[in-house]
Amino acid sequence: MKKKKAHKKSKPKQVIGRNSFVDFPDLGVKAVKAKIDTGAYSNTLHCSEIHVRSHKLCFKVMNEKEHCISAFSQKKIKNSFGKIEKRYLIRTKIKIAGRVIKSIISLTDRRDMRYPALIGRRLLKNKFIVDVSLKN
Repeated sequence: MKKKKAHKKSKPKQVIGRNSFVDFPDLGVKAVKAKIDTGAYSNTLHCSEIHVRSHKLCFKVMNEKEHCISAFSQKKIKNSFGKIEKRYLIRTKIKIAGRVIKSIISLTDRRDMRYPALIGRRLLKNKFIVDVSLKN
């Protein structure tokens, strides 16, 4: 007789609104205004001065302290205007609605956007239900 695989106990899905304040604990950034975007696949964070130096990805989050990370990748991503951009990706923790989730985020200049961060469906899947009538 075959043994049944033990399923990882999943937490109940949490209801969140169309925008929220999120933290990036690994980057020391708190209360970033984020758009919850089920139309976007991935997560994005506003950064400036993004460059590679000595095999490390260096960037400033919210124009503050510079971070340098050795584990990163690069990928072509279609932005909200339909233009394909080459962006750097990092793996980091995101705290949203009291839950800390390790996820991949792309780094880009979002200074002209209303929200410095965007949370996409890759992070939301099986964890959250988005109620567009709610905020924060």
